[in-house]
Amino acid sequence: MKKRSDTYRSVRDEREYGPYWYSLLWRAVRPVLVIAGSVLIVLGILSTIWNNVYSTYLAPANAQDQTNRAFTVESGQSLTRVANNLEEAGIIRNRTVFKYYCDFAGMGQKIQAGSYVLNPAMTMSQIAEQLTMGDGNPIVRNITLIPGRTLEEFAAELVADGVLSDSSEFLEMCRSGEKFSDYYYIADVLATKNVGQRKYVLEGYLSPNTYEVYISATAEDIIRRLLSQTESTFPVTSQDRADELGFTMDEIITLASLIEKEAKESDFAKVSAVFHNRLKQGMKLQSDVTIHYVTGVRKMALDSNDLALNSPYNTYKNAGLPLGPVCNPSQAAIEAALYPDATFLAEKYLYFCAKDPESGELHFSRTLQEHEQASAIYAPLWREYDESRGIK
Repeated sequence: MKKRSDTYRSVRDEREYGPYWYSLLWRAVRPVLVIAGSVLIVLGILSTIWNNVYSTYLAPANAQDQTNRAFTVESGQSLTRVANNLEEAGIIRNRTVFKYYCDFAGMGQKIQAGSYVLNPAMTMSQIAEQLTMGDGNPIVRNITLIPGRTLEEFAAELVADGVLSDSSEFLEMCRSGEKFSDYYYIADVLATKNVGQRKYVLEGYLSPNTYEVYISATAEDIIRRLLSQTESTFPVTSQDRADELGFTMDEIITLASLIEKEAKESDFAKVSAVFHNRLKQGMKLQSDVTIHYVTGVRKMALDSNDLALNSPYNTYKNAGLPLGPVCNPSQAAIEAALYPDATFLAEKYLYFCAKDPESGELHFSRTLQEHEQASAIYAPLWREYDESRGIK
C-alpha cells in the first residue's frame, strides 16, 4: 500500500516540474522551433534582398507607364548597343542586367533588326521576347536570277516583285559597267575592243542563283551581290582550262551564253562541240539566239531580214563569237563551254537544229546535206510554233 508521503511527493513534482511527457516534448520540439525561426529570419533577409534587387534592376522601368514608345534596332547592332539604347530610352532599368539576362536566356544572338513599339511597363522577358520575334516586317528578301535570263528580263522581274521601283538605273549601270571596274573580270571586259558597242557590259556576268538581299538594297547593291558570285563560278582552274583552249574568260562566258540559250542541259556539251568545231574551221556560228538577243523576240523560223540584221551580235553575218554574252549562263553551261563533248568533237559535228520547239530536243548533223534534210523535216513545226504565238 502506497504511503501518503509518496503521493504528496508526486503531486509536488508535477506542480514544480510539470508532467514528464511535457519535458520530453519540449526537448524534441525546441531544436525544430529554433531551426524554423532561423529559416524564417534567413527567408526574410533573402526576401528583402530580392525585393531590393528586383525593384532596383529587374522590375519594369515604370510599371505605371504604359505609354508606347518607338524603338528601332538597326541591322548589325550588337546586344550591348541595343541594351544601351533601351536604357537611354527609359524602357529598361539597367542595361548590364538586360544584357546578361539575354545572354543567359540564349536570346543574345536572336535579336532582330526592325522597328518596335515598347513601353516602360514591360518586363525584361517581354521586351527580350519581342525583340527576338521581330517586328513582323522582313528585313531581307530573296531574289532569283534564272539561268538563261537576260539583264532586261531580270530587271523587269525585280520591278514586278517590288524589289526595285524602276529598272532604268539598274540597266544603265549594267550597260556601262563603269562602277564595277574593281572586279577584275569587268575591268578586263572594259578593256576589250568595241566594248562601247555592247548592249550591256555586264551581260553574262551576273551569276544565276537565288540570293538574300536587304529590303533596302539599291540597284548597285544587287548588282554587286551577283557579281561577287561570278568569281566562284569561274575559279582559277576554269581560267587555266580557258587558256589551254586559247580563250579568254569573256569568250568562254560568251560561248556559254549561246549554249545556255540553244539547248537543254543534257545537250550542252554536244552543242558546245558543234560551236568549237565551227570556230576551228573558221565557219560562222549561225546561232539563232544571237538574233533573238538583238530583236528581243524568240523566233524559230528566221527570215532573210533577220539573217541580214546589222549588228555585231549577228553570228549569221559576222564570223566568230558575238560581241559579248547574250544571257547570263549557268555553271553547267560554262563547264560545257570549257569541256565540249569529246565524241562530237572527234566526229566533227558541225550542225544542229530544233525538233519540236516545245520539247527542246535537238537534231545533230555532221554535214550540210544532213542538216538541210533535217531542217526540211522540222521547219513546218517552227513556223507553226511562231504562228501560235502571233509571230510572223
